[in-house]
Amino acid sequence: MNYWLILIPLISAFIGWFTNWIAIKMLFHPREPKKILGITFHGIFPKRQKQFAEKLGKLVSTELISFHEIRDKITDPDNLSKLMPYVETKIDDFLRRKLSEVFPIISMFIGDSTINQLKGVFMQELESMFPEMIHSYMKNLESQLDLEKIVTEKVYGFSSDKMEIILNQIMSKEFRFVEIIGGVLGLIIGIFQVLITLLTS
Repeated sequence: MNYWLILIPLISAFIGWFTNWIAIKMLFHPREPKKILGITFHGIFPKRQKQFAEKLGKLVSTELISFHEIRDKITDPDNLSKLMPYVETKIDDFLRRKLSEVFPIISMFIGDSTINQLKGVFMQELESMFPEMIHSYMKNLESQLDLEKIVTEKVYGFSSDKMEIILNQIMSKEFRFVEIIGGVLGLIIGIFQVLITLLTS
């Protein structure tokens, strides 16, 4: 038996792993365009970072974050009802403590019954006022904030190193899997080469 035949699957496996490893590295490297033998090499993400940032900005502003959904969520009666006990506590504190500090004479004529009546009126008014206030605030916020522009500028401002770190944190297992698959496929191809060589010799 020719022992060099055993090397063929091993070499094929190494080549398969190495080519996939190089392909993954070329997602991020070289950071700047480099010419080698007249061919320009440039990492895919550094080269396409602006387009990537623009696409991500558009995706976030149109698909992921909606001012209408945020407004509807905040003004949902269930969420407002959870907020009201906190508001009621603040109003009660104002009527019982702060009002007496600012207007001590007035506080002498206000008892628990009057405080509860005032608090009830305030709470009723606030319950009807909050949805309108939030709706108006979110409308103004939407006109002032350009989410697409903010996300685009943030992503485009990332350094290539930071972009590589982020994507490696997210996809390290997938990158490793691609490398292993390259080695496995190379090994299988090498074994077939050996079998074909043995059968035709």
